[in-house]
Amino acid sequence: MIPISVLDLAPVIEGKTPADAFHNSLSLAQHAEAWGYHRYWLAEHHNMPGIASAATSVVIGYIAGGTRTIRVGSGGVMLPNHSPLVIAEQFGTLASLYPGRIDLGLGRAPGTDQRTARALRRDPHESAERFPNDVLELREYFEPEQPGQAIRAVPGAGLAVPIWLLGSSLFSAQLAAALGLPFAFASHFAPDLLMQALAIYRSRFQPSPDLAKPYAMACVSVFAAATDDEARLLSTSMQQQFINLRRGTPGLLQPPLDSTEGLWSPMERAGMEHTMMYAVTGSPATVRRGIAAFVESTGIDELMIAGQIYDHAARLHSYEIVADVAISAPSALHR
Repeated sequence: MIPISVLDLAPVIEGKTPADAFHNSLSLAQHAEAWGYHRYWLAEHHNMPGIASAATSVVIGYIAGGTRTIRVGSGGVMLPNHSPLVIAEQFGTLASLYPGRIDLGLGRAPGTDQRTARALRRDPHESAERFPNDVLELREYFEPEQPGQAIRAVPGAGLAVPIWLLGSSLFSAQLAAALGLPFAFASHFAPDLLMQALAIYRSRFQPSPDLAKPYAMACVSVFAAATDDEARLLSTSMQQQFINLRRGTPGLLQPPLDSTEGLWSPMERAGMEHTMMYAVTGSPATVRRGIAAFVESTGIDELMIAGQIYDHAARLHSYEIVADVAISAPSALHR
């Protein structure tokens, strides 16, 4: 079976603080490590009260320091918000502290609204246009230092931190293929172009010193519980978060709802259901079938699981169920 990994948005739940979110993230990472998950990635978002991982590299250090073997990284760092040299220094520092365990996933979007992007002192349009050159510059900072090199990442030079390109459209698939880098697709919130992006990435891939053949990962949301009904209940917290974000009123992650009647308009509900078309929600048997079907249909090399679940114990149990059906007993996926 393919490796299974975790995408964490460090959710801040109603009635709690970002500090609570970080403690919960470390708890989940430690459990994920024990259950056999391969990676634990955190995502950069800004000006979103329900997501605590804005200072992504700092949180990565916290998670890596509290674990021993699981790979820890960014899913991703939004490179248009940063200088490539600063990111090289940050991840060079992380790789020096936790050798062989740090991944650098890069995204092209700002990870926020346009007003906040400007507050980050970046021109979103110009930065996105410059993204390919910034990736190349960042990649060079991790190569061995050359004689007479005027600018170097200290630490960073020679550490060969693995770089991934992340995407929700076709642009990063094409760039990852051209540069010979691993590629991760955000099908947990942008399902439409998944298959086309994977096809482009695989067909146009150029081998590089980093990667001899294509390596593709996709992310899906999973809500697992003892029964299908209990899992559907858990998923309503994420549904509320989705609707609030679409309405321009992002907030804390809300408790689950027994009924979503009156929560949304028919158009909003259709949009949510379309966005979540690859989500897997249900009992262990349902989750096993859903994950197996997604892996078979996409042919991905690795699967990443996201799960915005309000109750921390229920969130842990959801990831434990995935581990039981897809990691510790992988043959179950082929029954």
